Order: sequence, then C-alpha cells, then structure tokens
Amino acid sequence: MILAICPNPCVDVTIELDFLNVGRMNRIRNKQETYAGKALNVAVSVERLGGESFLTGFMYEGNGRQFVSCCAKENVKNEFVWSDGLARVNYKIIDNKSMMTEINDKGEKVSLEKQEELIKIVAEKSKNCSVAVMSGSLPQNVGDDFYAKLCSAISSNVKKIVDTEGEALIKAVKTGVYLIKPNLEEMERTVGKRLETVNEMLEACKYMINLGAENVLLSLGRKGAILTNGLKSYFCKSASVAVNSTVGAGDSMVAAACIQIEKGKDLPEILKCAVAGGTASVTTPGTGLVYLDKYNEILERLVVEEL
Repeated sequence: MILAICPNPCVDVTIELDFLNVGRMNRIRNKQETYAGKALNVAVSVERLGGESFLTGFMYEGNGRQFVSCCAKENVKNEFVWSDGLARVNYKIIDNKSMMTEINDKGEKVSLEKQEELIKIVAEKSKNCSVAVMSGSLPQNVGDDFYAKLCSAISSNVKKIVDTEGEALIKAVKTGVYLIKPNLEEMERTVGKRLETVNEMLEACKYMINLGAENVLLSLGRKGAILTNGLKSYFCKSASVAVNSTVGAGDSMVAAACIQIEKGKDLPEILKCAVAGGTASVTTPGTGLVYLDKYNEILERLVVEEL
C-alpha cells in the first residue's frame, strides 16, 4: 500500500479565460472546482492506476467534509487530523494559449499538538505500507523541518518519496529518502541557480543525491523527465498530446512512479511510467488527473534513453 501525506489540502479553482487582461475586467469562459492537495492527488491517481493508497494529513472543519466525499468517490481510504478553519483556495487561471497563472493561498495555522498527532498517525500507518509520499507546501505555523520529522517517524523499511522544494526538501533529504521529484523551477529555486543544460540539471540532481536522496526524478514539463541515481541517468521524452490543463500532472507522475517502485521495477521502467502518468494527466481539464485508459495508450508510445 502507498501512504500519501497531505499537510496542506486545497480547493483548486480552475478558471478559463479567452485572454487574461491584467488590470481590467475579465469574463470567465469556464470554471471548475476540485478538492485537492498534492498528496491527495497522488492518492487518487494511485487508485485510478490500479494501486492501493491511504491518505492522511491536516483537514479543516469548515469545508473538509467535501474532501472526505471526494476520497470516498475515488475509493481512497483516509484518516485526517482535524482543526477549525477552512482548507485554502488556490486559483489557476488559464488563457486561450494554455498559459497558466497560479494564485495559491498559504493555508490555516496548525497547532503543535495537531502536528504531533499527524506524526503519530504516519508512524502507525507506515507499518502497513511499502511506499510513503509527502507532497506539497506546508501550512502556517509548520516548520520547514516537518517533512524531516515525518521521514524520521516512518518505518525504516518504507521507501520515502518527497515532492516539495527549498529548505523543506533539503532537510527531508538529509534524513535519507528513496526519491525526490522536483520540477525544473523547483530544483532551480532549491539549489539557487538557473539550470539550462542537461549537464547542469544532472549536477543539481547529484547535489541532492550527495545530501541523502537515492534517486532524483526531475520533471521537465512537456519535454519529459530525467531520472538518475548519480551513477545511471535516463531521459524520457513526453508524448505529443492536446493539453487541457497541467494542474496535477506532477502528482500523477509521482503516483505512477510509486506503483512501479512498489513493484520493484528498475529505473527506466519507473521513469517511463511516471512520464506516461504526467502526460495522461494534462489531457484532462482542471485538476482532472490521470485515467488508466489514456495512461496505457501513452505508455506504449514512450521510449527511455540512457544519458
């Protein structure tokens, strides 16, 4: 089973416009609301791809029941740590050129007692899991060492995957993790410099490996992804598809990778399936995530090459 840990759930509001006129009135062409959060997206995608997931994290009394209903609809088992307040709302504004502008809220403050409660749940639930995924930003009042604390609490035989950036990622990596999955912009912000060539990207990946990551899955958006363990490096180009929305693509990528990691597959197969998951996700509107039929169709078209 794959344990997904979501510290900062959100309502994704995807707004489609003909054109974004900054400083002027804009009329909405289409609007979609999705109850989400990066690890929640991972859990849903795991289930859709035929795996088994369990979701935990912080949740809020004001609108949390809608998240529970979403989990029930997608057959995602869950146990949350509840607090007063509302899950944050994130806005994704997409124009007719498929350019996306994101406006993300911070999330409610979470007490130290609630943080300790989640760490205990993660420690207990990880005993029955083979892979644990921690994804996304952290809410207010939660320190950037929180993912590191979760990593330390997880059973030692569990393969830990972290999808975040900056100090939260670095501190988690230093505890020893199986895989991290930054996208290119997140990796650049984490290492503090632009990465324009493949060699520069691989050097940044090796830097994270030297800190404590066994593997780095670096997402390159529509170009594909790189997966490396510092000794062997692979690249998989994305298939050409009609893009509806890139929201949640990285989460579908992580989910597909998790399933292959759980099966004990090698790095080229993990990479190929991860790219198939991310590519299939962008064909659905809003935070539509991945569906198995599209995933299988795209998987057959992908080729992995060694760098």
